[in-house]
Amino acid sequence: MQGTVDGFTYGLVTPVAAFLMAALGAALGLRCTTRSLHATRSCRVGWLALGSLSIGSGVWTMHFVAMTGFTVQEAPISYDKPLTFAGLAVAVVMIGIGIFIVGYRGATRMALITGGTITGLGIASMHYLGMAGMRMAARFAYDMPLVVLSVLIAGCAATGALWAAVTLRGALSGLGASVLMAVAVTGMHYTGMAALDVHLHLPPTLPSDLSAVLPGDRPAEMIGPMLVGPGCFLLLAAVVLLFDPGAVTGEPGRGPRPRDHPVPQARRRPRNDPHARDRRPRSSAREGAGRARYR
Repeated sequence: MQGTVDGFTYGLVTPVAAFLMAALGAALGLRCTTRSLHATRSCRVGWLALGSLSIGSGVWTMHFVAMTGFTVQEAPISYDKPLTFAGLAVAVVMIGIGIFIVGYRGATRMALITGGTITGLGIASMHYLGMAGMRMAARFAYDMPLVVLSVLIAGCAATGALWAAVTLRGALSGLGASVLMAVAVTGMHYTGMAALDVHLHLPPTLPSDLSAVLPGDRPAEMIGPMLVGPGCFLLLAAVVLLFDPGAVTGEPGRGPRPRDHPVPQARRRPRNDPHARDRRPRSSAREGAGRARYR
């Protein structure tokens, strides 16, 4: 028996809220990536790690905010906690690898392709691992062309967002990169959900207590841990904006220059260098000769 799937139970509320969560995480993460380009080598790791955690947490939170609007009419849904939080770890690690590649290699073609591909695969892996953590009396089947399309959407849009983060400057470009990353996440999510078919195999009679049939946590029990992510985003964004305004505009601060890019200094010749007199300006040499002539 095929289940009746509804991905928009609450209308546009869940897609819009999910998009905003993805955009918030991407805005903080991509700004951290941009800021790392102007940081010292010791501080760059911290900025990139913060960016990885922000984008990964934003992707994970977006997924489960969107999943609150996903229902199957004939079967209730629960979630397995280990697989659910494993999706968060996979997203942070794989997105972190992509960001570190771009953060240290710069906007080269190979770095952007490699980093964007790994970041897109991290987004897609989190989504399908989160789907594997769903518990219901049903079997999932996927339309493979749509699955491949969802992965391509994530990879291409993530590559474009990373390129904008490390190439363009200014608040508007940062906002555009964040929107592009949010489009990648939400587009991949709903394309992947469109590829899903639910085949039910319910028992003839359901007990009054559904926990006997569906082990795991109800969606209402998962809402608390999910809200921790957005709260951390807001807190981290406030701290970054307060103490480092350059992270918003993408411009380097007024602090000292990184040690790995020292300012070249003029080379001085010793006073007893015999060639030093020959390198004096011609005007000075002529003046000196004129004074000696009319002395």
